[in-house]
Amino acid sequence: MDEHTPVLAGEALAALALEADGYYVDATFGRGGHTALLLQALGPEGRVLAIDRDPQAIAAGRARFAAQARLILQHASFAELQVLVPAACSPPRACRGVLFDLGVSSPQLDDPTRGFSFRSDGPLDMRMDPTRGEPVSAWLAHASFEEIRDVVARLGEERFARRVARAIVDARQAQPLERTGELAALVARAVKTREPGKHPATRTFQALRMLVNDELGQLEQGLGGALTVLTPGGRLVVISFHSLEDRLVKRFMQRESQLDPELARLPIVPPERQPRMKLIGHKLRPTQAELKENPRSRSALLRVAQKIRS
Repeated sequence: MDEHTPVLAGEALAALALEADGYYVDATFGRGGHTALLLQALGPEGRVLAIDRDPQAIAAGRARFAAQARLILQHASFAELQVLVPAACSPPRACRGVLFDLGVSSPQLDDPTRGFSFRSDGPLDMRMDPTRGEPVSAWLAHASFEEIRDVVARLGEERFARRVARAIVDARQAQPLERTGELAALVARAVKTREPGKHPATRTFQALRMLVNDELGQLEQGLGGALTVLTPGGRLVVISFHSLEDRLVKRFMQRESQLDPELARLPIVPPERQPRMKLIGHKLRPTQAELKENPRSRSALLRVAQKIRS
């Protein structure tokens, strides 16, 4: 399976307030669902820069959009937005919007060789870019009990993190953990209760994936980069899928849209200290119709902010 249904697609495009000749960034290309809709909505002078750190996603995009001159595809991390966005267009153009659709794509989850899913057996990898960094199996081989416990608790919000870490450390003494099936079964034995409908390994797999891909660190850099490259009036649209991502996005947008409390009592606030963004609307969730059509959208949450000054 090499398809991915874009989540909150109509809401995301509406939030970007598209201009036909604008320059927009799809910071998480995936399989090009949002990018395709952007290109449909833009005119001949419009441009889209699409970024993904998964080389398979970029290869699929180059095949799908081979004849599309308005699209620039870039194999890179969105943490590099500050450099990528101005360099992609010559002559440089004002960036009117940046879209983030966070998390894992359906093709990544559905391909056992990538190691993202606990539902099918495969190598315990989970890297978005298999050419960089170390796979989960390598990290689990050298991480201490305390490191594993803290990662599973912090990034997975797993209340049984201590039991999971102990089970991993005990199991690797007999043989290295190298398969998703092994880890999923091990965690299932350690986690005695779980929310209805959720696999016991859900939170542990999330934590390890986020760790090896530095997802929160990359997101923090990406949000800062987006604010830098957006032109005044440009929109930042973020779709997140779990509380850690959404909390980071929410705090970033709130911080950049509020006046520093230390300046609140000044009769005149210097222009350079005014907020750089304003919040647009309220957070959005998928409709019941979308949930029925695409159950994987159930935890999606969309937030929007607009840049108001350089």
